[in-house]
Amino acid sequence: MAYTLGIDIGTYETKGVLVDETGSVVAQAARGHDMLVPQPGWAEHRPEEDWWGDFVHVCQKILSTSRVDPADIKAVACSAIGPCMLPVDADGAPLMNGVLYGVDGRAEAEVRELTDRIGEKTIIARCGNALTSQSVGPKILWLKRNRPEVYEATAHVLTSTSFLVQRLTGEVVIDHYTAANFSPLYDVATQTWVDDLADDILPLDKLPRLMWSGDIAGEVTARAAEATGLAKGTPVTAGTIDAAAEAFSVGVDHPGDMMMMYGSTIFIILRAQSQVTDPRIWYAPWLFSGEHASMAGLATSGTLTHWFRDQMARDLERGEAFPVLTAEAAQSPPGANGLLMLPYFSGERTPIHDMNAKGVLFGLNLTHERGDIYRALIEGIAYGTRHVTDTFAELGQSPKRLLAVGGGTQNRLWLQATSDITGIDQVVCEKTIGASFGDAFLAALSIGAVERGDIAAWNPVAETVRAKPDPAYEKGYALFRRLYEQTKDIAAELSHGD
Repeated sequence: MAYTLGIDIGTYETKGVLVDETGSVVAQAARGHDMLVPQPGWAEHRPEEDWWGDFVHVCQKILSTSRVDPADIKAVACSAIGPCMLPVDADGAPLMNGVLYGVDGRAEAEVRELTDRIGEKTIIARCGNALTSQSVGPKILWLKRNRPEVYEATAHVLTSTSFLVQRLTGEVVIDHYTAANFSPLYDVATQTWVDDLADDILPLDKLPRLMWSGDIAGEVTARAAEATGLAKGTPVTAGTIDAAAEAFSVGVDHPGDMMMMYGSTIFIILRAQSQVTDPRIWYAPWLFSGEHASMAGLATSGTLTHWFRDQMARDLERGEAFPVLTAEAAQSPPGANGLLMLPYFSGERTPIHDMNAKGVLFGLNLTHERGDIYRALIEGIAYGTRHVTDTFAELGQSPKRLLAVGGGTQNRLWLQATSDITGIDQVVCEKTIGASFGDAFLAALSIGAVERGDIAAWNPVAETVRAKPDPAYEKGYALFRRLYEQTKDIAAELSHGD
């Protein structure tokens, strides 16, 4: 029997899965870690511990529990949160913590400056995306200005997946899908690194070599084999961002397919027929040459449910907290008895791109209970999701098929509220493992063991969640949109003080 291994580094957890040639899961493993918030608006991981340390731990655990001969693992693929920024030295050693994706808004000033200097229309035309907290280019410029000693010692700027591939193979590479988030350093038309828009950010030879996600980047080195237990010489793909691997895990492979990922954030990927450029959403080449994707993402979703559990449910055992909170919320009617929540606890990404946005709980009175507040939280995330799906509709990009995936799909209240509020049915596949399962399939694809259409057999459809519109949600959504508009100036003042 031949096997492939997929490992994904998430915001709070690393997951790995070993899959045989039929798509059956042979072994799984996971390990948790924290997201560091050294100050408001920042978000970091420790690359040695949270990325490579987790990869090694999960890999070793899968090998020990499965008892599979490492020589029978024919390919490895990894994915990770992204886009991240990690400067490393000439030996590949991290020079600081990894700066995370759009939940980290430290480069707000650089985003504004580069946008003013280059012009938003020029940036969108060349890069496919406006500059936002998701963009890596401004964060590199922030590094140059605020950590000059680190910048000077930097041999390469990696992202999370690049770091893992470098540790496994010694190769410094990045896939095009991830690279498109390095605006204004990536040109979507030529699909190359460029510095003519801003030559003061970073010399281009310090960026990784560009590849497609299904390409083999290299082979497991002797050093990596010793650390992980994998066989020396095992092929390793270029990898990608976790959301893209997650989308592939449920069969997002045709124009009009859209993934709704219920994780630490809500992340949405639409396989588009052609390039769609609009400042409210993101664009990237898809995982394969000549294909396109449009993306969107909220800043805090599952992260917000974890915050609520940890702060508002300390009376509950950690393992029982979410079922109890969901049961309490189910006793509250649609509309949460008049409560509204803006879920902007780390600013917001699409479609408002407001790093100063704040979380708001509005409408409290003395009759409200914890279940009402938790329901308002779930509905607030779903309202934010509808803001995104409405934006896609305005661009003529409504999905033909919406596939839900991720740990949050286990929360039936959240899943149903999202369908009811957006008015869109959601398909749920048999396996909701997510990105690591998609990685295992991409690994098999990279060595010719499967064809792209085989994912339907690897992960068949299990159910469809039907939308049940409710007038309370229509009213709530309209008020949700107004609440943001009427509080955003106050939020900006709170962010900047005097």
